[in-house]
Amino acid sequence: MSLLFRDRTDAGQKLAKMLETYRDKDIVVYGLPRGGVVLANIVANLLHAPLDLVITRKIGHPFSPEYAIGAVSENSQPILNEQETLNIDRDWLKKEIANQRQEAKRRRNLYLKGRESISAEGKTAIIIDDGIATGLTMFATIDELKKQKPKKIIVAIPVIPGDTYEKLKQLADEVMSIKVDENFLGAVGAYYENFSQVEDDEVIAIMKSA
Repeated sequence: MSLLFRDRTDAGQKLAKMLETYRDKDIVVYGLPRGGVVLANIVANLLHAPLDLVITRKIGHPFSPEYAIGAVSENSQPILNEQETLNIDRDWLKKEIANQRQEAKRRRNLYLKGRESISAEGKTAIIIDDGIATGLTMFATIDELKKQKPKKIIVAIPVIPGDTYEKLKQLADEVMSIKVDENFLGAVGAYYENFSQVEDDEVIAIMKSA
């Protein structure tokens, strides 16, 4: 299989083309740090829309931190994989949720330097990330934005597994993806030629210029 995207810039440009009908409309583009912010910035610029962040944090398994068993945003209830958390120590889980929620708030201050959030109330909220695997952080993002009572929530994503796509369609008003893969390769980076890590400094610079 040939790789779908050269890098995040390429993916962002392709997403922006899919979203052209929303140019100059009453929208807010929300990026998920860190990688999703690169794409969201491109989309926001091409659609002439404001850019903001929704910061969610993965809750990793206590014995395998890279494996997500849940996700939490700054203000909403955690989204948990009930089957995976069934045998997890409740006190550990409660503490980890609190820690990750605090980390989300710390990152907001780091990335936005006290700048006020842009409310989605009455607007079309477009959520951008650089790809989705389990979808847990995106589920938490949608939950966070729904509290602001947007007119519509659109998830725009370069690549997503087929089963996660079906779940997302039940939560968002619209899900747009360049590639819905029924045979997902296991990692988002497998679809990119260059999937180097986005550092905090890059997110800070993007948000400063937004």
